[in-house]
Amino acid sequence: MSEKMNGQKKYILSLDLGSSAAGAVLFSRQGQVVKQVQKEYEKYYPQPGWIEVDPNEIWFTMLSATEELIGSAGIRAEEIAGIGIASQRETTVIWDRQSGEPVYNAIQWQDRRTSKLCDEFRYQGFTGMIRQKTGLILDAYFSASKISWILDHVKDGRIRAEQGRLAFGTIDAWLVWKLTAGKTHVTDVTNASRTMLFNIHSLQWDEELLRLFNIPHQLLPGICSNSEIIAHTAPSILEAAIPIAAMAGDQQAALFGQMCLEPGMVKNTYGSGCFALMNIGSKPIISDQQLLTTIAWRIGDEVTYALEGSVFGGSSVFRWIRDGLGLIESTAEIEALAQTEPDNGGVLFVPALSGLGTPYWDPYARGMIIGITRGTTSGHIARAALEGVALGIADALEAMEKDSGRAITELRVAGTSATYEFFMQMQTNILGYPVMRPSVMPASATGVAYLAGLATGFWTLEEVKAQYTIARVFEPDQAKAGQTALREKWRKAIARVKNWDF
Repeated sequence: MSEKMNGQKKYILSLDLGSSAAGAVLFSRQGQVVKQVQKEYEKYYPQPGWIEVDPNEIWFTMLSATEELIGSAGIRAEEIAGIGIASQRETTVIWDRQSGEPVYNAIQWQDRRTSKLCDEFRYQGFTGMIRQKTGLILDAYFSASKISWILDHVKDGRIRAEQGRLAFGTIDAWLVWKLTAGKTHVTDVTNASRTMLFNIHSLQWDEELLRLFNIPHQLLPGICSNSEIIAHTAPSILEAAIPIAAMAGDQQAALFGQMCLEPGMVKNTYGSGCFALMNIGSKPIISDQQLLTTIAWRIGDEVTYALEGSVFGGSSVFRWIRDGLGLIESTAEIEALAQTEPDNGGVLFVPALSGLGTPYWDPYARGMIIGITRGTTSGHIARAALEGVALGIADALEAMEKDSGRAITELRVAGTSATYEFFMQMQTNILGYPVMRPSVMPASATGVAYLAGLATGFWTLEEVKAQYTIARVFEPDQAKAGQTALREKWRKAIARVKNWDF
């Protein structure tokens, strides 16, 4: 981009598609949020353990948020230098290439319907091979088994896929397809690395894995890096041909957005689930502690890897307390309710509402509230829910230290629940080391904005580093640091929920 052209471009636009909401965030050249719009979309629960979303609803929600943002910010689309897309990762969409219509609802990452298929492959001895190639645990969490299920359950699904009439994508690929009016079918290396079909060493779709899951290669998108001009939006969509200049899974985008650029740096995002990632540099480490090994980002020819701890219970637990129990009217009220009691009153809450992730990986575990007595109050339950999420994160980070051989000295945090002051103090007390919250909070949107800005020449890496600042550091209360007794009780509770629904 010429200096003259770059001078006319004033903004970077991030499209941040989370597990419950579509967000559009506009960044200035100084890296500040100029405007953001977020709109929720519906989830559907056809059966216990099944979670679906309508891909068209996702698209229209994201488009609506983007159009509202551009209009309310009073800018022209031509002033946007580039678009970055951060999205939930393993959620699976398959659509017809000619009509552009989904053949089935998107199966969301939390969905457990394919656990039995994964069990069959586990019994047949494929766990090690999958682990070595993909860095992932054999689990229904990832896209491969979801793709296979859809092809088996829609009319002529496999035949149409083999004929090249269908397209698969995680949400990033679906959004690019829609933004380019069906001209571009592509995903990036981070999202590809979450399908359980992608070899993280060769950076290619793996033929052996495709045969195992009976998935035709014709179904799959092309692969791009995380910071390059991938395509341009169709002028009919946003009234300008804007470069799509970055794509990344939301958690990898957050790792970059938190400036965890050196090996050993760790971030955690408190969303519907909680996801902790540690930068481990240019060589993948296959975990001994049930962590995931994933691609953090690829910029040019350089690949950076990460260890990931995936804790499925996050703000989804607080939403259940709101919607399922009716104890609060908004998720943010859980803090005030928790503080009505000085402690948990002996109550522990294991938030395995969608099974257990790192380091247990038990799809058959179910949530449990234990220790209830006649004196138990809603405040005790709220406090135990906050502790349950924080304790799950502590387990994942402890596993990360063992795998990497590095002691974690600080945790960088983001996500809606990271704004909860009481909760963050609780988290740092359990960990025993500082928790740091940045000035600009939508870390996924920030990270993918940085990647798009680098690709278009809007920013240099040094400018990006200078823009990142810490707003608040939570220091552990030394009288509570580590909380050994609480963690011992937590481990007893975890043992009781395992394999509950097997």
